[in-house]
Amino acid sequence: MSLIPGATEFLPPPTRGRQFAASRTVRLGDVDPSAGLRLDSTARYLQDVASDDAADCGLDESLGWVVRRSMIEVRQAAVLDEALDLTTYCTAMGRSWAERTTTLRGSSGASIDAVSLWVQITIETGRPTPLSEEFHHFYGEACGDRRVSARLGLDGPTEDVDTRPWAVRRTDLDPFNHVNNAANWSFLEEVLGSTAASRLGRAEMEFLAPIEFGTPADLQIDRDSNSARSAWLVVDGAVHSAARFSFS
Repeated sequence: MSLIPGATEFLPPPTRGRQFAASRTVRLGDVDPSAGLRLDSTARYLQDVASDDAADCGLDESLGWVVRRSMIEVRQAAVLDEALDLTTYCTAMGRSWAERTTTLRGSSGASIDAVSLWVQITIETGRPTPLSEEFHHFYGEACGDRRVSARLGLDGPTEDVDTRPWAVRRTDLDPFNHVNNAANWSFLEEVLGSTAASRLGRAEMEFLAPIEFGTPADLQIDRDSNSARSAWLVVDGAVHSAARFSFS
């Protein structure tokens, strides 16, 4: 039986097993001109709470994680100075990857759910490595028997796209000299700013290949006026990141 792709549905907190809680306050550098929490800032919160959870477990620091796919649903946007409670838990595993779900609830009513598929890699090589017994010890109970694949599902660009140059900034880079997991969402923020979309709805992001500093890239945006739209980061005709979004 084929496995469902990871990070394609939201699951409630497990009835048993590990959950990790943290708090954040939405700061000035996290918001757009309307004072709403940006998607790249949300992704950074998700990255931070996941890292804090792993550190709290004392997991092997020689191993790193790359986000293969994420989905964020905003039911009520977080705003400047709002206090957020974050709860994160693992909801599935694969050979070298784990699905992590995180909820964000705010003091002013913010309600955001997110799920990501994280691939474990060896930092020295950047290559995937099987999940350790230690990882299974901490997260296996919460995941139960649920298994997912790392298969991606977003379509590539059509011929009907707007294309503009996209520059990678040094502030976007991680220790591998690639655009980091959170900064990868910044191109979607650029699209949202140009389309005047609201902050309520769902966005998906898939990572196919890294982009290094100095590499010429293009941002392509479909011209379809339907509720669900797509955007891509493209290098020499190859998609490196794909996004789909639907905001009311």
